[in-house]
Amino acid sequence: MDYLLALAADPAAWIALATLIAMEVVLGIDNLIFISILTNRLPEADRSRGRRIGIGLALILRLGLLGTVAFIVQLTEPVFSLFGHGFSWRDLILIAGGLFLVWKATKEIHHSVDPDPGPDMFGGKAGTITFASAIGQILVLDLVFSVDSIITAVGMTDHIPIMVIAVLVAVTVMLVAADPLANFINKNPTIVMLALGFLMMIGMTLIAEGMGAHVPKGYIYAAMAFSALVEGLNMLARRARERGGKSAH
Repeated sequence: MDYLLALAADPAAWIALATLIAMEVVLGIDNLIFISILTNRLPEADRSRGRRIGIGLALILRLGLLGTVAFIVQLTEPVFSLFGHGFSWRDLILIAGGLFLVWKATKEIHHSVDPDPGPDMFGGKAGTITFASAIGQILVLDLVFSVDSIITAVGMTDHIPIMVIAVLVAVTVMLVAADPLANFINKNPTIVMLALGFLMMIGMTLIAEGMGAHVPKGYIYAAMAFSALVEGLNMLARRARERGGKSAH
């Protein structure tokens, strides 16, 4: 109790908390975009439930990993070297997650371009997705993003309560934003393609990070924000043309 009171009275702890919350929310955007796109492929009645379960799993994984901080720190220690570069378990997780994200984004882009490609190799309808499959894929990416999130948190503060509060706030923001974001993406087909492009870029960034090439997150999110701004202007222009066409008739 004395430790918590001392922490609450420390201005540096509040600064660390605010910084970490902002960082966790930004990292959660990647996770949320993937969850939104994937659950939009489910039947409409299952979408909101799928998002809640996916975000709930992200919370459980993050809090569970916080309970094993000593183990998480060891994930950054090199386990083998290749071409003069030491690879840690974190690197391997990021590379595997990045490859999965690039594969998934490519597959979803193909589905968006050709939404009815006919039966798949097993005789079922290609492009469909089951609830269990969606949750399984979300769980895989939740694990990757959670490991990255907790390692980032460990690098910013030594105080577990600050990490827990930051994770809880970030996941709460994800829960609040999940349905509005997913509905917005679903109603605007061009936004779907833009979001898939973001996922592919995030996947390549994860691979680069795993290979030891640090890519400043600010550049990535600045590019995403600029692309979203341009697409927003395109949407406004399309609506203006539609209103102009209706008034002409």
